[in-house]
Amino acid sequence: MGRRSDRRKVLRLRGDAATARPDTLAVEEPLEIRVDGTAVAVTMRTPGDDVELAAGFLVSEGVVGAADDVVAIRFCDDGRPDPTHNVLDVTLAPHVAVPDFARSFYTSSSCGVCGKDSLDAVRTTARWSVADDAVRVPATLLAALPDRLRDAQAVFERTGGLHAAGLFTAAGEVLCVREDVGRHNAVDKVVGWALAEGRLPLAGTLLQVSGRTSFELVQKAWMAGVPVLSAVSAPSTLAVDLAEEAGMTLAGFVRDGGMNVYAGAHRVAVAAPAAG
Repeated sequence: MGRRSDRRKVLRLRGDAATARPDTLAVEEPLEIRVDGTAVAVTMRTPGDDVELAAGFLVSEGVVGAADDVVAIRFCDDGRPDPTHNVLDVTLAPHVAVPDFARSFYTSSSCGVCGKDSLDAVRTTARWSVADDAVRVPATLLAALPDRLRDAQAVFERTGGLHAAGLFTAAGEVLCVREDVGRHNAVDKVVGWALAEGRLPLAGTLLQVSGRTSFELVQKAWMAGVPVLSAVSAPSTLAVDLAEEAGMTLAGFVRDGGMNVYAGAHRVAVAAPAAG
């Protein structure tokens, strides 16, 4: 496994003081994902949990939905004397219908939708409905999730340069936390963990993410059966539209004890005001 952080020399300026010193940065490297030997995607990611990343990506794309859909996920060295562990090949089970991967695409660390042919191409049909999920979450619990997520971010504490996704129970118990330079990769890693653990669909769970919420993150949550998605920053209009369409709860600006609930407010339990 590659390094998740590395050291670089920087010139640190604070007022009139200048100091040359090493700084710790998050590593960003390409990962090529292949399916049965065919390259289907290249994503810029932080090394680590790459098998989960590939598995979660295939869940998000609607290719797989259960652990037995995947026979193996292996690193490929392509015969190189110094393999970089930046290529993974996924072998699908015989019963899985292999989609047409003619449209291989590149995804950056900032936007996994980049390179797709159109918006219609990413509006994949979800395997599971989340609209009928009856989970209810106290607003106070949602408000506490960003701090719980930050406490579990080991690499962020050294670099300050990674996004994170955390999966929680409705009682606030941490199930899985993953980090990456790309927020979409962090979510895929969590979903890949859930696939391997036989937990899909993720009914009754909460997904907390750092940063903003894009259309793509809502799609990934929907494809994994997550009913509640919470983020520390703003959602896009398309993210809200898709959350409403899916029947998902979407909260943004979850920080400093407050939040905005953009969709599915019926799942957020607000304490009744004290009697005057």
